[in-house]
Amino acid sequence: MIYGYCRVSTQSQNIERQVRNILAAFPDATIVREVYTGTTFQGRDKLEKLLKKVRRDDTIVFDSVSRMSRSAEEGFALYESLYSKGIHLVFLKEPHINTDTYRKALAAKVGLTGDKVDFILEGVNRYLMELAKEQIRLAFEQSQKEVDDMRQRTKEGMETARLNNKQIGQKRGAKLRVKKAETAKKAILKHSKDFGGSLSDKDTMTFAKVSPNTYYKYKAELKQEMLASL
Repeated sequence: MIYGYCRVSTQSQNIERQVRNILAAFPDATIVREVYTGTTFQGRDKLEKLLKKVRRDDTIVFDSVSRMSRSAEEGFALYESLYSKGIHLVFLKEPHINTDTYRKALAAKVGLTGDKVDFILEGVNRYLMELAKEQIRLAFEQSQKEVDDMRQRTKEGMETARLNNKQIGQKRGAKLRVKKAETAKKAILKHSKDFGGSLSDKDTMTFAKVSPNTYYKYKAELKQEMLASL
């Protein structure tokens, strides 16, 4: 069985890019979607359920190593655990640490000769194994570093804004001028009798496609804006 695990941190992020990438490489993959903020895999309900479901020779595909874990220590431990259970792991953006690549590296041992040079060859084999493991550790460490760097840049940016007395985020009381609200207000201005139009409140409400509460709220805001402009 092939599973594709896709994760984003917030609902506003687009998860479909990961889905497309995985299905392009593995069209028969069963996609598991998750929205979760955090560096560890504990608390990720969908991933935890998937880890309990997979069996030997199953495959889990990730768009990148960061989708599995952004904690270097935890990510490597999870990788080793799944590898030991015979689960295949595929990272589309870091194919050099796919479990099949790792397995081939461990299998590519130098054959012993039965004479005095064997202790040297055994040392070479141990080196090759550690080198393969180090490649995996480095991939998870790089993923964690990217998160740490992003947090530091955000912290520094907020501190710079604070020192410059700049507002961080939306000012309290500011109105979100979403497209839907602007369209509705334009309709109210054009058709409501209160603003020189020809329609009643009921008809204007229907034309603007808003609820009664929203309609009267927008009317009040429009009147305030007109008074403020005088």
